[in-house]
Amino acid sequence: MDSRKIEENVFKGLMIFSSLVISAGLLWILAVIIIKGLPAMNLAMITQAPKGGFYLGKEGGILNAIVGSLLLAGGATALALFLSLPLVLYLNVYLKKGARLAVFTRFSLDVLWGVPSIVYGAFGFTLMLFFGLRASLLGGIIAVALLIFPIMCRAMDEVMQMIPQELMNASYSLGSTRWETAFKVVVRQALPGILTAILIAFGRGIGDAASVIFTAGFTDSVSFSLFRPVATLPLAIFYQLGTPFPEVQARAHASSLILTIIIITISIGARILTKRFQGYVVK
Repeated sequence: MDSRKIEENVFKGLMIFSSLVISAGLLWILAVIIIKGLPAMNLAMITQAPKGGFYLGKEGGILNAIVGSLLLAGGATALALFLSLPLVLYLNVYLKKGARLAVFTRFSLDVLWGVPSIVYGAFGFTLMLFFGLRASLLGGIIAVALLIFPIMCRAMDEVMQMIPQELMNASYSLGSTRWETAFKVVVRQALPGILTAILIAFGRGIGDAASVIFTAGFTDSVSFSLFRPVATLPLAIFYQLGTPFPEVQARAHASSLILTIIIITISIGARILTKRFQGYVVK
């Protein structure tokens, strides 16, 4: 048999094996949280905040954590988008390809992407001390925004780098400025990828615990204030698993199931939006 054919079959087998491992891992995780969490799932879990003795196995739910996670991740995603979109447009519209500043910026974003989330939490906590802030929704938003900023930037940057230069040159030839080209051509062309990057960053932010443990704090009440602590689903799961009561530990798995459903919904939504807005892209 030809050596190239053998090599192709080997790598094809490795890819199939990797796909099976990933799929099996996802199914295993889902099976564990469904089997352990579904018996503890009830309407009170998503409609009530913790009541007295909740962590001792008594009544209540995790409405505080669901609302807090959505507020925190939503605010952090909006802040990260506000910072990342101008940066990515500058890299791809105003700078020449291969410019030193662009290379250095992308390298810096790659490094920031690899920084552990607990470091962002510590940095956010330091900023809060400097400005005299206490653990609050605002502090959590800042820390999570710093965490997902490089993720969002690099995801959008990769999409914009695939836009043909000829398309932007055609815009310039018609008299468009760089600003008009950036928002009327580049953003429109990259819209599916931008939406996907936003939803991926949101999913990453809502599932992180280390960056909010010191910055967002925790509370058993449903809070909408920027300057008060908020509960998050990852920390609610952590605190419930830390109790010695089997009933509460079962609720932790139910909370994990709720968080997983939210993230899966975001992933499916990203794919649906990508296909829906694919019509904006010039083929």
